Amino acid sequence: MALFVHLKTVSELRGRGDRIAKVTFRGQAFYSRVLENCEDVADFDETFRWPVGSNIDSNEILEIQIFNYSKVFSNKLIGTFRMVLQKVVEENHVEVTDTLMDDKNAVIKTSLCVEVRYQATDGTVGSWDDGDFLGDESLQEEGKDSQETDGLLPSSCPSSRTPGEKSFRRAGRSVFSAMKLGKNRPHKEEPQRQAEPAVLEMEDLDRLAIRLGDGLDPDSVSLASVTALTTNVSNKRSKPDIKMEPCAGRPMDFQVSITVIEARQLVGLNMDPVVCVEVGDDKKCTSMKESTNCPYYNEYFVFDFHVSPDVMFDKIIKISVIHSKNLLRSGTLVGSFKMDVGTVYSQPEHQFHHKWAILSDPDDISAGLKGYVKCDVAVVGKGDNIKTPHKANETDDDDIEGNLLLPEGVPPERQWARFYVKIYRAEGLPRMNTSLMANVKKAFIGENKDLVDPYVQVSFAGQKGKTSVQKSSYEPLWNEQVVFTDLFPPLCKRMKVQIRDSDKVNDVAIGTHFIDLRKISNDGDKGFLPTLGPAWVNMYGSTRNYTLLDEHQDLNEGLGEGVSFRARLMLGLAVEILDTSNPELTSSTEVQVEQATPVSESCTGKTEEFFLFGAFLEASMIDRKNGDKPITFEVTIGNYGNEVDGLSRPQRPQPRKEPGDEEEVDLIQNSSDDEADEGGDLASVSSTPPMRPQVTDRNYFHLPYLDRKPCIYIRSWWPDQRRRLYNANIMDHIADKLEEGLNDVQEMIKTEKSYPERRLRGVLEELSCGCYRFLSLADKDQGHASRTKLDRERLKSCMRELESMGQQAKTLRAQVKKHTVRDKLRLCQNFLQKLRFLADEPQHSIPDVFIWMLSNNKRVAYARVPSKDLLFSMVEEELGKDCAKVKTLFLKLPGKRGFGSAGWTVQAKLELYLWLGLSKQRRDFLSGLPCGFEEVKATQGLGLLSFPPISLVYTKKQAFQLRVHMYQARSLFAADSSGLSDPFARVFFINQSQCTEVLNETLCPTWDQMLVFDNLELYGEAQELRDDPPIIVIEIYDQDTMGKADFMGRTFAKPLVKMADEGYCPPRFPPQLEYYQIYRGNATAGDLLAAFELLQIGPAGKADLPPINGPMDMDRGPIMPVPVGIRPVLSKYRIEVLFWGLRDLKRVNLAQVDRPRVDIECAGKGVQSSLIHNYKKNPNFNTLVKWFEVDLPENELLHPPLNIRVVDCRAFGRYTLVGSHAVSSLRRFIYRPPDRSAPSWNTTGEVVVNMEPEVPVKKLETMVKLDATSDAVIKVDVADEEKEKKKKKKKGSSEEPEEEEPDESMLDWWSKYFASIDTMKEQLRQQEASGIDLEEKEEVDNTEGLKGPMKGKEKAKAVKEEKKKRTQNPGAGQGSEAPEKKKPKIDELKVYPKELESEFDNFEDWLHTFNLLRGKTGDDEDGSTEEERIVGRFKGSLCVYKVPLPEDVSREAGYDPTYGMFQGIPSNDPINVLVRVYVVRATDLHPADINGKADPYIAIRLGKTDIRDKENYISKQLNPVFGKSFDIEASFPMESMLTVAVYDWDLVGTDDLIGETKIDLENRFYSKHRATCGIAQTYSIHGYNIWRDPMKPSQILTRLCKESKVDGPHFGPPGRVKVSNRVFTGPSEIEDENGQRKPTEEHVALCALRHWEDIPRVGCRLVPEHVETRPLLNPDKPGIEQGRLELWVDMFPMDMPAPGTPLDISPRKPKKYELRVIVWNTDEVVLEDDDFFTGEKSSDIFVRGWLKGQQEDKQDTDVHYHSLTGEGNFNWRYLFPFDYLAAEEKIVISKKESMFSWDETEYKIPARLTLQIWDADHFSADDFLGAIELDLNRFPRGAKTAKQCTMEMATGEVDVPLVSIFKQKRVKGWWPLLARNENDEFELTGKVEAELHLLTAEEAEKNPVGLARNEPDPLEKPNRPDTAFVWFLNPLKSIKYLICTRYKWLIIKIVLALLGLLMLALFLYSLPGYMVKKLLGA
Repeated sequence: MALFVHLKTVSELRGRGDRIAKVTFRGQAFYSRVLENCEDVADFDETFRWPVGSNIDSNEILEIQIFNYSKVFSNKLIGTFRMVLQKVVEENHVEVTDTLMDDKNAVIKTSLCVEVRYQATDGTVGSWDDGDFLGDESLQEEGKDSQETDGLLPSSCPSSRTPGEKSFRRAGRSVFSAMKLGKNRPHKEEPQRQAEPAVLEMEDLDRLAIRLGDGLDPDSVSLASVTALTTNVSNKRSKPDIKMEPCAGRPMDFQVSITVIEARQLVGLNMDPVVCVEVGDDKKCTSMKESTNCPYYNEYFVFDFHVSPDVMFDKIIKISVIHSKNLLRSGTLVGSFKMDVGTVYSQPEHQFHHKWAILSDPDDISAGLKGYVKCDVAVVGKGDNIKTPHKANETDDDDIEGNLLLPEGVPPERQWARFYVKIYRAEGLPRMNTSLMANVKKAFIGENKDLVDPYVQVSFAGQKGKTSVQKSSYEPLWNEQVVFTDLFPPLCKRMKVQIRDSDKVNDVAIGTHFIDLRKISNDGDKGFLPTLGPAWVNMYGSTRNYTLLDEHQDLNEGLGEGVSFRARLMLGLAVEILDTSNPELTSSTEVQVEQATPVSESCTGKTEEFFLFGAFLEASMIDRKNGDKPITFEVTIGNYGNEVDGLSRPQRPQPRKEPGDEEEVDLIQNSSDDEADEGGDLASVSSTPPMRPQVTDRNYFHLPYLDRKPCIYIRSWWPDQRRRLYNANIMDHIADKLEEGLNDVQEMIKTEKSYPERRLRGVLEELSCGCYRFLSLADKDQGHASRTKLDRERLKSCMRELESMGQQAKTLRAQVKKHTVRDKLRLCQNFLQKLRFLADEPQHSIPDVFIWMLSNNKRVAYARVPSKDLLFSMVEEELGKDCAKVKTLFLKLPGKRGFGSAGWTVQAKLELYLWLGLSKQRRDFLSGLPCGFEEVKATQGLGLLSFPPISLVYTKKQAFQLRVHMYQARSLFAADSSGLSDPFARVFFINQSQCTEVLNETLCPTWDQMLVFDNLELYGEAQELRDDPPIIVIEIYDQDTMGKADFMGRTFAKPLVKMADEGYCPPRFPPQLEYYQIYRGNATAGDLLAAFELLQIGPAGKADLPPINGPMDMDRGPIMPVPVGIRPVLSKYRIEVLFWGLRDLKRVNLAQVDRPRVDIECAGKGVQSSLIHNYKKNPNFNTLVKWFEVDLPENELLHPPLNIRVVDCRAFGRYTLVGSHAVSSLRRFIYRPPDRSAPSWNTTGEVVVNMEPEVPVKKLETMVKLDATSDAVIKVDVADEEKEKKKKKKKGSSEEPEEEEPDESMLDWWSKYFASIDTMKEQLRQQEASGIDLEEKEEVDNTEGLKGPMKGKEKAKAVKEEKKKRTQNPGAGQGSEAPEKKKPKIDELKVYPKELESEFDNFEDWLHTFNLLRGKTGDDEDGSTEEERIVGRFKGSLCVYKVPLPEDVSREAGYDPTYGMFQGIPSNDPINVLVRVYVVRATDLHPADINGKADPYIAIRLGKTDIRDKENYISKQLNPVFGKSFDIEASFPMESMLTVAVYDWDLVGTDDLIGETKIDLENRFYSKHRATCGIAQTYSIHGYNIWRDPMKPSQILTRLCKESKVDGPHFGPPGRVKVSNRVFTGPSEIEDENGQRKPTEEHVALCALRHWEDIPRVGCRLVPEHVETRPLLNPDKPGIEQGRLELWVDMFPMDMPAPGTPLDISPRKPKKYELRVIVWNTDEVVLEDDDFFTGEKSSDIFVRGWLKGQQEDKQDTDVHYHSLTGEGNFNWRYLFPFDYLAAEEKIVISKKESMFSWDETEYKIPARLTLQIWDADHFSADDFLGAIELDLNRFPRGAKTAKQCTMEMATGEVDVPLVSIFKQKRVKGWWPLLARNENDEFELTGKVEAELHLLTAEEAEKNPVGLARNEPDPLEKPNRPDTAFVWFLNPLKSIKYLICTRYKWLIIKIVLALLGLLMLALFLYSLPGYMVKKLLGA
């Protein structure tokens, strides 16, 4: 389907001018060519063609706009013509002449004539006119167009066109093609530099604008990046991929560190919890805490792994809480939490810090949450550095809900869900058994079985489930589902599905597939739950031929890139959120396997026949190991084409199609019926005929294909799911183009080209167009029967994402300005990542294509091409990027063999043409091949047009000469043990190769050599070769005297082509030198500076070629240098070298270095330092400055590197190389004269910096006012006393006592330190809050001195700028002063969360340190790093300038010519220094002992001094506070490297190093930033903030002014000092210890020092008083931090006055306190017991209390028996003595961990008092009733009466005033006690009236009290009701109570009745005897 628009003429135009037309349909616009100087008629005569994917609707609109074209301004619209296509759709052909409308919709006179044709698809095959499709030559040319630069811009038109000849246009050309590899010759008025995209100057861009109709500025011109990769902008070749080595499966070091801090709200009564942490299979547990629901642990665990990243990120971290675990029983699980390592790694900083993990019970999913565990989790790979938030006093609010351990965007309430993984069937399984066994079986039993017993195993979130085993089946059918139950959304990202072969011995994996849940779900508000399929997924792994020991078995486990198709599996996945309230639910989370409903065969799509065609155009660079055997190439797709499994077998009978049965919406139908039939017996040809290679050179061979190119073709049958791949391709195209554009912009910024912002705007324009194009294309084929739910949902979400991305790109485009380019570039990188993520299709349909090289039938090397890249489509954007293109493939070794250096050598280089599409679309499959061939058919298919050829014979060939100009390379790989290489380059082109000469011992060779390749025969059309020459491969080797040369790197280039009929003249020729990035494996290994030209040899032979003139370089033999027009233009430069000294030189060949010398070399010239006569005695040079002159290129980017080499001069004139360093870029050493007009040079006028007369305490708030005359008043405003007083008055009325000013005597250094840490945290928080970008942060920062490292002069400028900024938005200045809570006034220091060096640019302000390297650059496998190659350091500096030195420099006062540009540097004679190291504390140390702790102590080394503070080790602590200072005397330069190490003390054996940090003291000592002793914030002569420096501020200031030749300081009048033109004011008096005020100049001097960076010309930031945080590293674990150390270093020269005693920073001793708690009464306690006799409810109450963490010290009251109302009376006193650190708000306990511990361990725990009520039972365990935990620093104030005491007081639901016992000292009141009921909710179980009284130990000693109710100061006995007693001690009493009170009357009645009965009985008893008596009358 296509729409053709033929624009004929536009008439009745007014005036003269250049005209251009723009034709738009469906959002896709084409431009015509520009018609110059038209008068009233513009004769365009151009045809435009739109390939149309879906039928045109009759109300769609075609729009044609005519413009007056302007080169400079935007084009001016003349008029618009719009046409509804109804008539076109009905009649298919319409011709129209009509008038235009102007922009106000009024008709104008101008009219146009246009003809429109439309070809619809009506299913008929014959409706095509052949010419429409393939006839027109020009269309064919344009048709195979570049997708890399898509159709914003029209192509340039072929200049050869005769007037009136139609020129077809297709989408997809851009200026790129016009500009870069200009397919059609450019117009004569655009002399462009054709192949030098990097040096496109602006005027060229403006010329280019000629084609950019519609006023598109030159944004959209792609300045193809300087790297060779992206310069390939062609239409017949794909980009080669330069990186070779697969990095996937290689193991790396990882460290997972987890700190378990505490747990809260654990469900259960009175438990003894233990937290277990598992990572993968490793498990570690905390200690047990007794009888508490909120245990505090603070235990740190580290897990070390050495595995590949894939395996690492799939490991599960499981945190579980177990109750009452001991040696005999494993305990019961309370709850657990799972997440995978990848989730943690993808967090910012790779960590979660202080987050709460929610526990849930996997066995009872209806239960709800089981508690929280607070922890830190971090994952570090090699080279990651983790910024740990500063560990200060951690008083973070316990906002659990706000700090959950969940990634961004995961809801806190996660629900349980079922994951159903449905496994339907598999196909194409490989044999997993030898055929030998099968033959034996067959012989005996006579049956032939498939040799595999497959089952599927699914693993997810640490659980595994497997299907049943299908015995001996290659096509097993399961129809089963594996059901996982987990919380949703899950915190495990990948699900692993593995087909395994069941075997009696061991089961092996056949293939593995990972389902990434992020790709099959979307968490947005319009998102969808994970869903997949039913769809086929393909599995890849090792090769299919079965061997008993498969060396690539890892590949089948999913590690590394599979090298062959293994099987495909049909599966589905669904997720169902569970309703946990439903009683029928099974509540366990065990994995279940059940039957699944089978799905129909067709549900995955209609099976179609696909056709894959390939042509091998070249096979070269075949490794010489494979050179002597015949070689054949095999191509497979799935199992098709695979020799092991038979060539082609349709896997199911193909349904023949009825003619009416077409539901295809394809753009091409079968061209004829007979082709469809005859295709039935087309046998596939999947491998090339064997051929013996020929020698190219001594490393490589090639196959002599010459003009006969072998072809392969394969028919295969797959479900037709092309739409999925098409959508992915469209997104990939957008992403490729975006990536290319962004690379350009980066390259432009890097090489400082002009206008990168324009290019970025163009990139964004292209991106938004691409996004809208996707929306119009992707929505086709909606009714496809086999679309799964995932297809529909993915389409919706992709469309949403791309739509919003298009809009964002549009808005972003408007915001791109010169200064925001970098930020916007970063945002665009996010777009790129998102596009790549969206384009990855999770439901594979067609397997990837593998190309294998077989040497003598053994598989040697392979390449893998994704099938979507080869897929054909009629719509340009949907076409795969390598479809119908010649692709350069480098074959690599399979699996582990490809790791390391073996993986870097190319096994073979193929030029391969591939095409994949539906069989019925295959008429076009040869269209992209280079033209000029004849097809050779297989014999049986003679004469049938459509039969694919088995080889191509090229009849057209062209002769060429290639000239390679190899100028130089830089920063190469060190391949020899000397740390240097002997490099030469080998250049390959087609089947020839040549080498440059070998240059010895250098990493930066300047070959300056031209290589000429003669007699090159290239096959194909001349014109195509011009646009699209083959690539050149350049490999760099290191020549070895023994053995073969070592490979050092590789790069690619495209030559610039000159045809015979073109002139060798500008703008294209001669070519420019360009930098090409050299790669070694995946790593960059230097740059090559070269140029390449390919010249056609015309009929006249070589005589026509430009002459190769220029001298043969006689010294170098027959070597031609690079010709004059190409080599860079040189100027004379002088390089001055400052030689300072050498440090830390290691031994060379076991001999010590004694007399070293430094040689400097650049561009063949150089200079040597003076000799150091005795390195041990003085390693400094005695001649400081030397210089040499050298010719360097004008263009700074082409400057050669400078080499520094250190040699050791031995006896007899021998010398050996010690080490070398290459300075790859001289740019930072080029002297640029300062800009004298800058404000910082302005020394006229006075600038007043004023300070209020009050010692500065609050953060200085800077307000600046700049007038025209630069009389700026810098007012440093200090805490406003007035405001404060007002505030106080207001506050006075409230009841809160005002926080008192801290008493001087109370404050110590630690108060200052903790106050500073709070400030630092506050700053970090504000930075995050305001989201300041790093770069902006550098520019605008608080004047505190966080300025980025700049040189002094720029610094002052920046400060000025910044002040201007602040005045423009006055809000900004105050913004940083957030309304913080009023802090007590404490002087602060600066806490740097990193090393001081990184803050001050390594202190390299004038002295640079160059690391000397030696030895080979390590490959990853031996793990050697840069560090291990360092053999010493050279200290010095360079200065480069053009030779006539600017006058003003030499005329400056005091200019000393011997020092050249290095004026004013200090002497480098040895100097003695007192070094004072203060070590504050260490955090997060790596555990060194088995118990997960360490016993750290400090060791300090400096020169020969070695201090080990072993006796003061700190037991079992990972966050030790050392608080020590050490004094060392050292002499620079011999002893300048200070090492501070932390060791772990061991009772037996040697102590282990935990980590160490090294500080170069010399650079600090000599730095202009004055890093000897930090400058404090204020000057005081006593107290905690005493001035440490022996020099006072005024002396320092005087000295600085003298050294930097600044006028000043002029003191006076009091409180004022003038330095240069800056005036500083401030307080003029100081108080001494006795409170006497004295006048002083020190405050203003200090003010000047703190603002030294504002001083014109010389100002730079001075190091403030500070504490720096340095990472500790351990050489055994390179790159992984082992903890951090906080310290600072002071240095005092010994020839100055001695400094005072060191500051006392010893750790604060905890203060001893005693807490007295009196429990008076309880009330409303729940009644637990039923009475024995009467069944009444009662409780035997007692109260238990302890201070958190000291359960063993728990104290109980006596028991109040038999409380019937819940009331209890106790009058009982507890006494809790404890040690408390006020600064950290922690209680300190020291105790032995176990009986076997050597010494006590110190624990710090929060101060929390726990009160519990219990019901006492005599025979069973006591019952727990309720508890409350009071944090002694902030707990709710007790209620006055029991009635007012409510449950909400404890749960925090109502605002209760919080009190601190440390401030109130005495508190009395009622508090509620809570417990959880069976529904897990809190309920009130009682109230307690208590009194808390806190005393210091001294006060407690003065007035002692007794425990319980004892003396002294006894409490009176409680007045308990008579019921409260113990019955078995007082039986009578209990009878009285039980019987008398209640049953008195009953008893009386019973007694009376009994008496009556007794009387009666006696009466009856005595009656007979009495009667007898009476009767007998006895």
